[in-house]
Amino acid sequence: QVQLVESGGGLVQPGGSLRLSCAASGSIFIFSINAMAWYRQAPGKQRELVATITRGGSTNVADSVKGRFTISRDNAKNTVYLQMNSLKPEDTAVYYCNAKEISTPRAVLLEVWGQGTLVTVSS
Repeated sequence: QVQLVESGGGLVQPGGSLRLSCAASGSIFIFSINAMAWYRQAPGKQRELVATITRGGSTNVADSVKGRFTISRDNAKNTVYLQMNSLKPEDTAVYYCNAKEISTPRAVLLEVWGQGTLVTVSS
């Protein structure tokens, strides 16, 4: 009913920048989305939280990316962004979008995940 579609991943050199986008869409109208977040999973590691943002715009970012990554959202477009600057090889991972408490005419969806987008930082 509701899907999260990520875009913007790719190959970038160390020190470079990328901007990830994640748009919520589907066959049903979306009234609102509460919290949205970005997670990442590097090869051989567990998925970890990168950044979160509430509907009101309050943000939190992981210490490992603080000062380099910025999360933002456009509520009118049901879209969340992750601006990644000063990328390091250790940022290489599949990045996943997450949305919690999606209000629709039929029900409140508790949690939806995107399919992931690969970010590779390498020279």
